[in-house]
Amino acid sequence: MKRLAHYCAAVLLFCAVPAWAHAILMGATPAAHQVVSGKNVPITLRFNSRIDGKRSRVTLLGPDGRERPLTVDQQPAPDTLTAKAEGLPPGQYILRWQVLAADGHITRGEVPFQAQ
Repeated sequence: MKRLAHYCAAVLLFCAVPAWAHAILMGATPAAHQVVSGKNVPITLRFNSRIDGKRSRVTLLGPDGRERPLTVDQQPAPDTLTAKAEGLPPGQYILRWQVLAADGHITRGEVPFQAQ
């Protein structure tokens, strides 16, 4: 019986598929290179895996070159972050994100957009 338990454990160990769940951005609002109207822009970032919203960051690089952190809202879904960019003057912006994925890896990226 002990031998069978060891055999089963070995099979499970060698046949297990690792969960490589690096967070990949699947969708963003605003989308890359989108032109948005208005001074207040809702932000949504959706990933291919569960992310830790409390350990994730979203910042906005403005046309003046200053970077400002945005407050991440409570997650509407385990794979989604939301925030609000308010009081934006017209210009080019870069939304920068950094998330902690379920596999423990940090992923970073950028979404450029324009406000009118």
